[in-house]
Amino acid sequence: MDTAGDLAVLPAASEVAAYRIVCEALVNAARHADAGTCEVRLTATGSELEVEVLDDGRGVRPGALIGVGLVGMRERAEELGGSCSVTSRDGGGTRVHAVLPAEATR
Repeated sequence: MDTAGDLAVLPAASEVAAYRIVCEALVNAARHADAGTCEVRLTATGSELEVEVLDDGRGVRPGALIGVGLVGMRERAEELGGSCSVTSRDGGGTRVHAVLPAEATR
């Protein structure tokens, strides 16, 4: 796992969303993608927390059904005003990329 920025001052809601998104991405990599390795990166910059999970598995097949876990990741991010996407990586594997608020909303 790689981290950058000040992760100690994140709002609790963003911490929980990041944790749940990473957990779901790792479960999917193990359960569905037959991945051998995963990388987790958390980067806090200014008002954003960037969450990235990369695996070396099968990737997302075109036309694959969107499961409850993927929908849940996107909804968690959107509830906070962020975003989450799941895409295939060039050369194989999957990239989960979420952007969450790193500052409490008022």
